[in-house]
Amino acid sequence: MLLLQPPVVRDATVLSRLPDSFRRQDRDNAWSRANRGGAVTDSFLEGPVWSDGHLWVTDIPYGRVFRVSMQGDWELVAEYDGEPNGMKRMADGDFLITDYRNGLMRLDARTGTVTPLLERRNSERFRGVNDLTFDAAGNLYFTDQGQTGMHDPTGRVYRLSPDGRLDALLTNAPSPNGLVLSPDERVLYVAMTRGNCVWRVPLQADGSVSKVGQFFTSYGPSGPDGLTMRADGCLLVANPGLGYVWVLSHRAEPVEVIRTPVGASLTNLCFGGPDGKTLLMTESTTGTILSARMEQGGAPVHGGRGA
Repeated sequence: MLLLQPPVVRDATVLSRLPDSFRRQDRDNAWSRANRGGAVTDSFLEGPVWSDGHLWVTDIPYGRVFRVSMQGDWELVAEYDGEPNGMKRMADGDFLITDYRNGLMRLDARTGTVTPLLERRNSERFRGVNDLTFDAAGNLYFTDQGQTGMHDPTGRVYRLSPDGRLDALLTNAPSPNGLVLSPDERVLYVAMTRGNCVWRVPLQADGSVSKVGQFFTSYGPSGPDGLTMRADGCLLVANPGLGYVWVLSHRAEPVEVIRTPVGASLTNLCFGGPDGKTLLMTESTTGTILSARMEQGGAPVHGGRGA
């Protein structure tokens, strides 16, 4: 009988904290009331993207986007009336944001201007979009999470083609959150936060999905959130309820666990740094950027053309 080796466990390093000058003390924030029980929330960092030698992150409750240097310098790039979560760089240099309140939004990184890209589907508002990823052909995959969960497993996963066609790939998802493609782009992995698992979604040649299954099961008060893919095919899963990053083999076996040394809500992650082998993570409740060196870098990240 094959006995699995226990995963290597190590702690991440604190790279930088959101400066006090950017921390808000609003006591009546709509996002905080709905998602954090009304607790005073000075920030909630998400959506990390490595670009132009900096880490770019969103701040959901206050509609902000920051650019952070590896030396810990913070710059406010944009502030607008929205709730930005996931973010990716597009081929034209703009950023595409999944905004819970407004849908898909485009950020002009030079001016800080945020404009709508796709606010509704067939005149119907989204429930609350969360995260996104592009494939090499420019197709955009994104999750529409809203307040879905085990009590209401009707979250959705969409694919938006470069010509504007929008297809619903999944409509029965319990809180779809982060998502990422396998290196060969034949499989889409989707974090189901309230289901405390990650689904494996095979993509057929005609664009449909079939034989969707549960790839990985976690535990604890809040399940998988952000996902990223390593170049060797290992799937990395941010698990906020545990303050972990699971590093999973192609068989979903945990080969490494990276823990946060602060807070307990490690929400999202990406690869970056000068050689692309630094794992960068958001610890949202403390407004902290974490880092961990990896032996391998991330799989290629594509940018779509938008619309």
